[in-house]
Amino acid sequence: MEDFKKDYSAFEAALDIEAPWYVLDYELDTKLKQLNIFLDFHKGARFTCSNCGHRHAKVHDVVNENRSWRHLDFWQFPTYLHARLPRTKCNQCGKVRTIEVDWSRKGSGFTWFFESRVMNLMKEMPVLAVAREVGEHDTRLWRVFHYYVQEAMDQLDLSSVKRIAIDETSSKRGHNYVTLFVDVDTKRVLFATEGKGADGLHTFKDFLETKGIKANQIKEVCSDMSPSFISGIETFFPEAHITFDKFHVMKLVNEALDKVRRLEQIDQPDLKRSRYLWLKNQDNLTESQQDRLLKLKDSDLKTGRAYRIKISLQRLWQQNLRYAPLYFEDWYNWAIRSQLEPMVNVAKSLKKHEKGILRWFTTKMTNGFLEGINGLIQASKRKARGFKSIKNYIAMIYATVNKLDILVKQPMTK
Repeated sequence: MEDFKKDYSAFEAALDIEAPWYVLDYELDTKLKQLNIFLDFHKGARFTCSNCGHRHAKVHDVVNENRSWRHLDFWQFPTYLHARLPRTKCNQCGKVRTIEVDWSRKGSGFTWFFESRVMNLMKEMPVLAVAREVGEHDTRLWRVFHYYVQEAMDQLDLSSVKRIAIDETSSKRGHNYVTLFVDVDTKRVLFATEGKGADGLHTFKDFLETKGIKANQIKEVCSDMSPSFISGIETFFPEAHITFDKFHVMKLVNEALDKVRRLEQIDQPDLKRSRYLWLKNQDNLTESQQDRLLKLKDSDLKTGRAYRIKISLQRLWQQNLRYAPLYFEDWYNWAIRSQLEPMVNVAKSLKKHEKGILRWFTTKMTNGFLEGINGLIQASKRKARGFKSIKNYIAMIYATVNKLDILVKQPMTK
């Protein structure tokens, strides 16, 4: 009998189970290949009231059904703790409540130790792989992941947020967009929501309000020239100035340049397989590619003229606040007289958005840093492999991009 007592003491020490709880019994179920450990509490035990926190509440009765919690494996066996939970009647608040156990958070079917283990694994592995590793359904693990990610996100201080950048990413190829709202100054993803456009701005405003942040605290927004983004910013953040991302501006001009090339190459075979030459920075080309580009752009080609218009707009960002409007006006006049329809069209579009383009000379805001974030988001996709909802994908973005310091609470000690 003494040997059994020692065995129970070893289990109690390993589980970090403290009075008034103790190990009542254990059973190795060879059929299910799992270890079951049964816990009980000493007669006359007092517990903390789960309603008011009074530490000496008496037991009122006991919940009839057994509760179970998955624990770390003992040896090669999945291990489960089982216990009946007492309800206390508190002399202080008068409420009858089921107690909260020390070895698990409320509502979880796992112990703190087990949740700590799976959260560490999910930092490094896809969730489906973690589920296979620990022998649990991935849906249950996602619930754990959501709890701790949301807890960490709730700790973010938004009180000083004034400048945000907006970007879109797709959760799967070609559909299911997620809109990201990023603090330009801290590079943290503040909020992500399914969909794109003005609705996302509305949802972001509502989110800020739940944090006690008024819409008028946001003074600057950087985005592309999407009409729905512009409409959403003007509607829900009317006091914010818009800076149009200069990389997006150059992307539109590059697209116009490529349209000129594709139209002209029908009659100019030399332009075939030259797309890369016109769209990339000259410094990124090999020596032979640079030689070919110089030969083509100095020829009497429409694509060469479109290329010079593009290079001229790139130099806009080298101007200062005073001369930038004059430089842009000169560029616009040149582009619309070029008789190159794609360049004329893009010039007219940029002219309509001139104020937001030139706002860069005041804010110096771009979405360029989002390229780095997008790299982390691709890592999020790999870690979320097999994710079944946008909610899971967004949670993985928060954890990966923000490098959240997720700490799982350890068992309480008396």
